[in-house]
Amino acid sequence: MRMETAEPLKSRTRNDTRARLVHVGTEILSEKGFTSTGLEEILEKAEVPKGSFYHYFGSKAKFGFAVIDNYEYLWAQKLTRLLRDPAVPPLERIDNYISEGVRGLEKYAFRRGCLIGNMGQEMAALDEEFRFRILKVFASWADYLGDCLAEAKQRADLPADFDVGEAARFFWFAWEGAVLQAKLERSVAPIERFRRVMFKYVLTGA
Repeated sequence: MRMETAEPLKSRTRNDTRARLVHVGTEILSEKGFTSTGLEEILEKAEVPKGSFYHYFGSKAKFGFAVIDNYEYLWAQKLTRLLRDPAVPPLERIDNYISEGVRGLEKYAFRRGCLIGNMGQEMAALDEEFRFRILKVFASWADYLGDCLAEAKQRADLPADFDVGEAARFFWFAWEGAVLQAKLERSVAPIERFRRVMFKYVLTGA
């Protein structure tokens, strides 16, 4: 069963200041991660005084959870648009997701990656609650992909014994590694290798 995603930022925020802080935090943490991002950098870019920050969040940790909620909501919209498009065959939807990821990496000159993946790599320095929250997001993403693969299986695009849950989880493990490698190489080549392996070996049931 699909896990519920966070509500839209607009409905959760009490005013534009809080929304601006979360928006800026989402941008910066997608590039730099949580522990390496100083509060002053966020405040300066958002043009918000420190007192306002603590009024809305109380701590940097609570701010981090708000950013995760926002990122999860944004990605839920993206996954719904790409992986639930009834006009596109299921496996082609997955390929479209990968292609959009390539365009995003190129658009931001390989500076931005996956915010959830970035934070997952910082777990040694983060509170345990972050671990549970990040795992919940990955589980939600796996549900979206699993549903798409289940459609492909129903269409006989995949073998009858194909394990959609296992493949969906593996996709995200591998995707996060490919995105990291693409950022390191400043090249889409790792993403294209990921695409070839996924469609030649994994998404065939071979």
